[in-house]
Amino acid sequence: MSIPFIDFKEQNRLIADEVDSGFKKVFEKGDYILGEQARLFEGAFAQYCEARFGVGVNSGTDALHLALLALEIEPGDEVIVPTHTFIATALCVSFAQAKPVFVDIEKDTYNIDPQSFRKAITKKTKAVIPVHIYGQPANMDEIVSIARQHGIKVVEDAAQAHGSRFKGKRVGSLGDVACFSFYPTKSLGACGDAGMIVTSDKDIYERALMLRDYGRRGRYEHKIKGTNSRLDTIQAVILNAKLKHLDQWNKMRADNAAIYAQLLKPLKGVVTPITRPDRTHVFQTYAVLVPNRDKVMEAMKAAGVGVLIHYPIGLHLQEAYAELGHKKGDFPVAEDVADRVMSLPMFPHMAREQIKAVAAALTKALT
Repeated sequence: MSIPFIDFKEQNRLIADEVDSGFKKVFEKGDYILGEQARLFEGAFAQYCEARFGVGVNSGTDALHLALLALEIEPGDEVIVPTHTFIATALCVSFAQAKPVFVDIEKDTYNIDPQSFRKAITKKTKAVIPVHIYGQPANMDEIVSIARQHGIKVVEDAAQAHGSRFKGKRVGSLGDVACFSFYPTKSLGACGDAGMIVTSDKDIYERALMLRDYGRRGRYEHKIKGTNSRLDTIQAVILNAKLKHLDQWNKMRADNAAIYAQLLKPLKGVVTPITRPDRTHVFQTYAVLVPNRDKVMEAMKAAGVGVLIHYPIGLHLQEAYAELGHKKGDFPVAEDVADRVMSLPMFPHMAREQIKAVAAALTKALT
């Protein structure tokens, strides 16, 4: 049985009529940029995140970059980032001409380790970016508490955690500002690049609005130096249609994860995801730790199972950040995870038989 890493055909079928109707309205109105559907989605998604404001932008990377600019992060400032994440989390700091300061992660959730964050704080630290990795929120109580003690802003990188909760509160409402990606493979994905800045702070919101649209208020009144990063109305049509289903699709992902956990429990050396009791996990990615990872991956791919690695090289060891002078061994937890982590197929409409086939392929690959 061939099993893709992601299959969204059933999701697309469910929203097809609404999307077709929405496209027709956009084409008739011609409001392709910052149109009605984009405004509706900004409001709906902010409300979904239990926040006051949403600013649609053209990618999750831009959301992070513009959020830092809205916080007035400047050259010479430091921003603390977990080393186990996609490079966009650090690149946004570099784009703001600040310095990313990498820290280690927790052994069980793979999220930023609050104590590593605390130890990395200097007089130059202006922000921290906790990444809700794979779909489970970071320890936001502790992170926010440490940040507030030191006057540090908290920027949630929620690109993988649409809809997850920490102590009953949605991600997106837990820090000063939050950033989401709607890349097609996300649990709430567009049919191209798209992103969102979410906040309840009016000042951050107003700066983000200007930053995404050439720094202007009115057509030719430019208050600050901005850029062109706006959510296309066409993408908003798709996202509006999908948002109605997101909670149900997240539940289906969680149900699939429970089946995986049961089937993989007997496998020696395999570590399945844990969900801490004070939060929910939306399983954007179902990441397991396995021995002999590269060999196991080759065997599973040969068996027709789509598997990937998120993420095989810590940011501190990437050539792009060689100037920071890190070496192997600096962040041992993240490095251990990077050596063993493997992502299994995960999507809402995954059949039980497919999950069983993945588990069987993994069992065979380990022998």
